Amino acid sequence: MGFTRFGRPKGAQGQSSPNLYVANCGPAVGLSYDTIVSVFGAFGEIKGVFAADESGARVVVCFAEEGCAQNAFNALNGRPCAELGGRSLHIRYSVLQPTSQSQGQVNDSVPVSLLASELNIPGLYLMHDFVTANEEEEFLAAVDERPWKNLSKRRVQHYGYEFCYETRNVDSRKNLGELPAFVSPILERIAMLPMREDAEAVVLDQLTVNEYPPGVGLSPHIDTHSAFEGLIFSLSLAGPCIMEFRRYLDAGLTPRASSSSDIEIESSGNNSNFLRRAIYLPPRSLLLLSGEARYAWNHYIPHHKIDMVKDSVIRRGSRRVSFTFRKVRASPCQCEFSQYCDSQR
Repeated sequence: MGFTRFGRPKGAQGQSSPNLYVANCGPAVGLSYDTIVSVFGAFGEIKGVFAADESGARVVVCFAEEGCAQNAFNALNGRPCAELGGRSLHIRYSVLQPTSQSQGQVNDSVPVSLLASELNIPGLYLMHDFVTANEEEEFLAAVDERPWKNLSKRRVQHYGYEFCYETRNVDSRKNLGELPAFVSPILERIAMLPMREDAEAVVLDQLTVNEYPPGVGLSPHIDTHSAFEGLIFSLSLAGPCIMEFRRYLDAGLTPRASSSSDIEIESSGNNSNFLRRAIYLPPRSLLLLSGEARYAWNHYIPHHKIDMVKDSVIRRGSRRVSFTFRKVRASPCQCEFSQYCDSQR
């Protein structure tokens, strides 16, 4: 669901149009989209209801005809609505604007799944409640006792080997030592999972801890093939988020590595160049990328403060902390996805 399709109205009422900008209305104030359609549909055919911004409390209602919008405006603006529990709506006319692709958002209409099996991406697994709430608090306290490194939008910690964002690789000759003792319970639990690859790959030796403030995400990328082996585990703590996956049909159109801590976003607006899937990552869940999911699909966290999941508003927490475990690769990658593989290009 896009947030930049309609312009915020200016002036007292704005230019008359079939589209109504409605404040004090939306999932964040307890009004589902079905309820909104039911109320406004009494005035004429509804073409759609869209989120006006990321608050979840303002929507744009689009009528098929301008006269229907005018009737709804005159009947509902500033007046208590019995069908909405007596809530008063604040309505202005809104004009359709060109879609913006800010912060890597091409189109937010991709459905969000709760289970990895619904995405049909081979090698992708999500395990809910992989750690307990008490363990979560202990892990967060442990990293907060250690020094953080500040990037442009988030903070990180590296263990085992430091990940270099400029090269998107690690220097395997510079070992930082063993992984910290406080993650031993996580590693032991991971080692007990049924793996589809060589058991040696489960001996993880690199950990990156990321702290994301509200609204900060991660741009589309595939972890460098030559840097890490085929199993990547990511444990989500503190706050939830949406993770999107993109499979580019033309490997030449994949996002390009930049010198910053993120990835440069592709400028093409042609969504047909890639497949898209999205999944909800709740706190304390463990995501596993392996096989095709690890080697051929970009993963991406939208830069949102709220996410829409099954018509519900999910607010990001004051922070989200991820523990990403990997094994540093000792020899060139020989995966079957050569079009995405830096070792084979």
